[in-house]
Amino acid sequence: MKIGYARVSTEDQRLTLQLDALKKAGCSRIFREKVSGAYRDRPELNRMLDQLRDKDVVIVWKLDRLARSTRNLLEIVESIGAAGARFQSISEPWADTTTHAGKMIMTIFAGIAEFERDLIRERTGAGRADAQKRGVRFGRPKKMNEDQRKLAARLLNEGKSVREVARTFSIHPATLYRIVKPAA
Repeated sequence: MKIGYARVSTEDQRLTLQLDALKKAGCSRIFREKVSGAYRDRPELNRMLDQLRDKDVVIVWKLDRLARSTRNLLEIVESIGAAGARFQSISEPWADTTTHAGKMIMTIFAGIAEFERDLIRERTGAGRADAQKRGVRFGRPKKMNEDQRKLAARLLNEGKSVREVARTFSIHPATLYRIVKPAA
């Protein structure tokens, strides 16, 4: 049986392109997942691997849909082989584990894919560091600006309760304690 595996990283992304390609490749069953490939514990992937039988063929649209690192890819392909199944990639026709040459080539290209991912991570990190040097702030927006903090501190010093002041600024009392340091 030909079994497909389709994955996208976020809920916003669509599986349509992959599903069409897997159906065209003759997959009678397709496991679908919306989770980052960086996570090794993917429920649908695990379910697929558990259900593999001798002579099944696992098909993916691209290698990076199955794994993001060489080690993880090789572990998954090894699990597929241990079940007596084979592996193929539609976009990388050389990734066919029915031959020794295919196994070797797949290992080499998986290493290249991991190298590319590391380069992307490095460039992203450098861009982020550069943006931080220019004053770009990452993360969640602050709950209160400096003027609001001063007003909250003044209200607390005037005897207003923490709960009242927190409600005024639509924040949790614990957030108020963390943001506004009471006058000693």
